[in-house]
Amino acid sequence: MLQFATFRLGGYLFGIEVVKVQEVLRYQRMTAVPLAPPEVAGLINLRGQIVTALNLRSRLGLPPRPDDKLPMNVVVRTPEGSLSLLVDEIGDVIEVGEDSFERPPATLVGPARLLVRGAYKLDDRLMLVLDIERTVVVAAAA
Repeated sequence: MLQFATFRLGGYLFGIEVVKVQEVLRYQRMTAVPLAPPEVAGLINLRGQIVTALNLRSRLGLPPRPDDKLPMNVVVRTPEGSLSLLVDEIGDVIEVGEDSFERPPATLVGPARLLVRGAYKLDDRLMLVLDIERTVVVAAAA
């Protein structure tokens, strides 16, 4: 069995392998980064550690978050250090069997097609598995 930390983004359910998640946080104030790529939302101070916050909606080619909704932070571990993914809503940790994994759906288009490794069919929904290594490339270059 595999464990995934889940979150919602633009009506979709995404999962990240639990071992890659450092922590989840409520909204944190961000400092803008001049001349950064549009996917880089800013920097947050995480107990004295400066962490880049990546706008996951922008990175996946989804419409912007409504102004009245504050994002949540999923802080992940990468080879370059910690990185915060801005998401709409934090979900649960779920376990899935390796046998229920499928290739990315054909209906997945745009940048998301390159950043989603595949999907797991759950009882009542589909969980898209985010490829963290590919997703954070833009932030590592910033």
